Amino acid sequence: MPVLTSPALPLAHATAGGDAERWWELAGVLVLAGLAAAYGRGVQELWRRGGRGSAVRAARAAAFAGGIAAVVVAQSPPVHRFAEDSFTGHMSQHMILLVVAGPLLAAGAAGLPLSLALPRRARLSWSRLRAGAVGRWLRGPLHRGIVVGTFQVAVLWFWHLPAPYLSALEHPAVHAAEHASFVLAAWLLWSAVLAPGRHRLAGPAAFLLLFATGMAAAALGAVLTLAPAPLYPAGVLAEGDPLADQQRAGLAMWIPMDVVDGVLALALFAGWLSRQERRTPGDRDLAPPPAEEVTG
Repeated sequence: MPVLTSPALPLAHATAGGDAERWWELAGVLVLAGLAAAYGRGVQELWRRGGRGSAVRAARAAAFAGGIAAVVVAQSPPVHRFAEDSFTGHMSQHMILLVVAGPLLAAGAAGLPLSLALPRRARLSWSRLRAGAVGRWLRGPLHRGIVVGTFQVAVLWFWHLPAPYLSALEHPAVHAAEHASFVLAAWLLWSAVLAPGRHRLAGPAAFLLLFATGMAAAALGAVLTLAPAPLYPAGVLAEGDPLADQQRAGLAMWIPMDVVDGVLALALFAGWLSRQERRTPGDRDLAPPPAEEVTG
């Protein structure tokens, strides 16, 4: 990761400031409100047709609500101020979007509820897209896993390169796109392993997907943590000890993503093994029957 030299920049979003930033914040609130309303409308319709908990269980609906809440928390004033004060704070904000909001939104199984909330013409267009060659290919869990895993790694590395990172600090629209891409990438990735039924990856494939994406995040965290000098220009990192701020930011990425990916990957793999054992006959079923006594 190259070191950039440029005039000192105020930390985090302070360069953007003003009305433009407030308008993008308002746009974000409206998008979240619309997403929550559409999901709620779709769940309500499913439960009206089949009873409460049909198609989308209450726990999944609660997870989706938690994901929306996590995005709100990431943009809340305390987290926003922390992000303005240091690179570590900004990285912590990114981790809320990537390892909290994304998995919770994915656990909400939003595909069917959101499609039901669409206008009829939009639903028909979506159905045609899914029925097309690309849509059929992407519906395969393994194909989708490879695509979304690659997408998350690309998004994560791209936005933490110095030039895109600085652009996000300077331009509210770019910053909004950065955060939206984090949420979308994590949502798609975790949907591949948390989707209901046949739409999700099986245990071994899910484990490998999460392991691979976790290692990519760990590599980026290691670059930030172990670099011998600051990789970003003055003003991005906290004053006083910019290298220490960069190292803490690297750990803020490295540890949470590895822990969340590792724990859930192991849990998914263990669940898959448990299901396989229940489907496999026990040893006693495979043992030969005892020989009958021969009486004379």
